[in-house]
Amino acid sequence: MDNAALLYALVQNALDGIITIDDAGTIETINPAACVLFDYQQKEVIGHNISMLMPSPDREKHDNYLSKYKTTRKASIIGVGRELIGMRKGGELFPMKLGVSEVQYSGRTIYAGFIHDLSQQKVDEERFKDYAAHLEELVEERTKSLNDTIFALEKAKEKVSISLEKEKELSKLKNRFLSMASHEFRTPLSTVQLSASLIEKYAIPFTSEPINKHVGKIKSSVMSLTAILNDFLYVEKLETGKLKASYTCFDLAKFGEEISEEMQLLAKPSQNIVCRHFGIQTMIYLDANLLKNCAINLIGNAIKYSGDNCCIDFTTEINDVSCIISVHDDGIGIPLEEQKHLFQAFFRAHNTGTIPGTGLGLNIVGRYVSLMKGTAEFNSNEIEGTLFTLTFPIS
Repeated sequence: MDNAALLYALVQNALDGIITIDDAGTIETINPAACVLFDYQQKEVIGHNISMLMPSPDREKHDNYLSKYKTTRKASIIGVGRELIGMRKGGELFPMKLGVSEVQYSGRTIYAGFIHDLSQQKVDEERFKDYAAHLEELVEERTKSLNDTIFALEKAKEKVSISLEKEKELSKLKNRFLSMASHEFRTPLSTVQLSASLIEKYAIPFTSEPINKHVGKIKSSVMSLTAILNDFLYVEKLETGKLKASYTCFDLAKFGEEISEEMQLLAKPSQNIVCRHFGIQTMIYLDANLLKNCAINLIGNAIKYSGDNCCIDFTTEINDVSCIISVHDDGIGIPLEEQKHLFQAFFRAHNTGTIPGTGLGLNIVGRYVSLMKGTAEFNSNEIEGTLFTLTFPIS
């Protein structure tokens, strides 16, 4: 097959419409895809001006566009990716993307137009836009509802008497609210998270930056709210005495590796979590779930409060008398004057700035460690970062 035959076959079988016109705007060729797109037969358009395929006002202005280009050579009609409106034989309008190329052929100038139908894409874009807006409204509504409830609780707290009996009643009310909020908001938040992920998946073919931006905001907000609700639920269980240490025997070295792999997925792009185990012995008798929550909280803080390019050390150790878990980072550190408040509920150091958090994480870690008869210590400054050490006696 010679080159001319190959080129003809490609044009005839192209999925997009291809139309060529002379320098006067007269249609010279049209491929089958363009005939289907505009609902014309070849003989109905060849020899006619290309403006027959355009609605007003482009129909009346096209010859002027072409004449102006030939005079000024400015690319007002030549280019790739311009979105226009086409008109079918029956007058139906449809969105299309048009790319035009100028071609020198047999000593004269012709123009080749490449036409892609955008009808389905525009329908899908509108559908995803409406869906994203609906999900954003839903997240905003849930967030407002939660904020209103918390605000109402705080107002109720202000009115409660300082007497011991009244404080006990308030504590019970708070615990019931925390339990209710944590459970009741979990299902709708999971639904919003799933829907946002589906939008992100199906929106990929359209590479729409606004959709990606808003889906990202929805997912980030849901993750933040879920973390807050989890913290509230842990505090409620601790304060009501529902949480007890449940001891099992497990491999501490393997435990550390699994947590490191899990948290590396949440780390910033250039952060690296290094896990090491010291000691010949690897089996330990502790509450694996409580210990995992402690480790995740400490590594999560290291990720949040450290720079983009850093190494986070996560070490485990078993010696003759104790089991030691430590997490070290070179992040922003904890101001010396505020370190005495570190394990208090809702406390956050002033240098955390706009980094999100509830101030409950370290309070929960300290109480979990106490349940397992261990101790939690730290060493921190704003130059060298922070080292947290959890120590548990070996029975």
